[in-house]
Amino acid sequence: MNYEYNVSKNKGQDDYGLKCINEQGYGLICKEHKIEFPPQHQDVQPGMEYMMRPRPIFNNPYYRGSGKLINKVAIITGGDSGLGRAVAVAFAKEGAAVVIAYYNEDRDAEETKKVIESIGGTCILIAGDIKDTRFCDKIVEETMNKFGKIDILVNNAGVQFQKKSLLEITDEQFDLTMKTNIYSIFYLTKRALKYMCSGSTIINVSSITTFYGEPELIDYVTSKGAIVGFTRSLATNLADKNIRVNAVAPGVFWTPLQPACWEAEKIPTLGSDAPMGRAGQPYEIAPLFVYLASSDSSYVTGQVMHINGGQFKG
Repeated sequence: MNYEYNVSKNKGQDDYGLKCINEQGYGLICKEHKIEFPPQHQDVQPGMEYMMRPRPIFNNPYYRGSGKLINKVAIITGGDSGLGRAVAVAFAKEGAAVVIAYYNEDRDAEETKKVIESIGGTCILIAGDIKDTRFCDKIVEETMNKFGKIDILVNNAGVQFQKKSLLEITDEQFDLTMKTNIYSIFYLTKRALKYMCSGSTIINVSSITTFYGEPELIDYVTSKGAIVGFTRSLATNLADKNIRVNAVAPGVFWTPLQPACWEAEKIPTLGSDAPMGRAGQPYEIAPLFVYLASSDSSYVTGQVMHINGGQFKG
């Protein structure tokens, strides 16, 4: 490793967790790590995008839709921000009407809706608790009342909590994580499936952590592993109906889930251990969802798609 001495102008407050600062403000910087994000933490789950600095990049201005999802109706849970926002915007560019189900991130949701409408898309917002079966009923009912069909379901909503040890995970936290991340997928998919026809698609969001076992996200990894099993079994079950089910396993992306989970000192080096040396931006994963939602992937089902800057080779 190559190091250089540097001076901290405010006694280590700008060290981003990468320097050993002495009393005079001198320390060491590891030049192998690229600093992209300042330290930050949010004491809310699943996090607020408008509070992040810098803001995630969710829209690729050079992406031009070609009608791949024209006349389609898509439900996206957690579509207010993060990966869900990027997917919602990309779907709208491809011609889909978008239903965004979210928890309580009203400011983020309204911003996403405004962006979609500014490009000529259609978007409705439905707020509520995805762990509640009655809210899942509401999502499906309002979608059917407004559009009369459901072509695409993206199960994206989730929470994660950093804990150093299994002993730190309370029964209540484990229950919350499982109900938010996997129970909700069962609830909503079961209800939406009644209205999905041949050619419909379901896309579930798992995680790279399922495949390498993140030691400080034990309950989260457990839930995301369950999503992989659910995806594969449901894909086989629905294959003869031509309803395709796939999963995406993202690596580290700059989304509200990161500052809502990790301690502030971990944020600056997020994604630095990937071969590409950085975290991904939400817009970089959105085209994969378009592919899985469209007829371009007509022979793809039961698969887990990895996009992680080379950190895991699936």
